[in-house]
Amino acid sequence: MAINFDTALGIHADALRIRAQRTELLASNMANADTPNYKARDIDFRSAMKMAESGLSTNIETTHSNHIKVANNQLASPAVQYRSTVQDSLDGNTVDEQIEQAQFMQNSVQYQASLNFLGGKFSGLLSAIKGE
Repeated sequence: MAINFDTALGIHADALRIRAQRTELLASNMANADTPNYKARDIDFRSAMKMAESGLSTNIETTHSNHIKVANNQLASPAVQYRSTVQDSLDGNTVDEQIEQAQFMQNSVQYQASLNFLGGKFSGLLSAIKGE
């Protein structure tokens, strides 16, 4: 009987991918904290996981035969949203460093949790293969 890794790993692989994308966005926000008119961005994890669970391929429509095709099993990128501001700044920048740092740390902990879950899944699969 063949092992289907998509079903064996559950949602943890998708969660890890989304958390990695969110890490990049949050790091970009912190790096641009002093950039005039920069708008802080984030990913809604819940809606991104719903997209991953539903198996949406992409929200980009190809309109020409020369456009690059997306495989059916390739998941869509979660929609990037702008963070609502707590307090307006004079230069139009919406990054609040404390909020970004807190979100980054929370995301890091959740990323590590997803890694731990995946590690447990792989250990279970290895035990099943070895027959232990």
